[in-house]
Amino acid sequence: MNGKRPFEDRVFGRFDAVDSSIRLINSFMHGMDERLQKLEIWAYDTKPIWERALKEIIETRRELSKRLDLIEAVVYKTLSDLSDVEDHLDRIDPKPTE
Repeated sequence: MNGKRPFEDRVFGRFDAVDSSIRLINSFMHGMDERLQKLEIWAYDTKPIWERALKEIIETRRELSKRLDLIEAVVYKTLSDLSDVEDHLDRIDPKPTE
């Protein structure tokens, strides 16, 4: 065979190279799969955090709205009381008319 490897050895060598490449690809894919699983777990872990944050934002808006309504009511009550005081002062000490 003039120092060349026999045909069968070359074929089996190629099969070994293909097999090695397949193992390398499988190892790479396994690593990618593990990374993807970690990312999916992380995404599921952060979802409840965002849901709680959105719930708290909505609750804060509602509470703020209630407080603003209360402040508005106090302002209107104060204005009404001031109007009553002005009426009372006008009865006690009427303003001169021109």
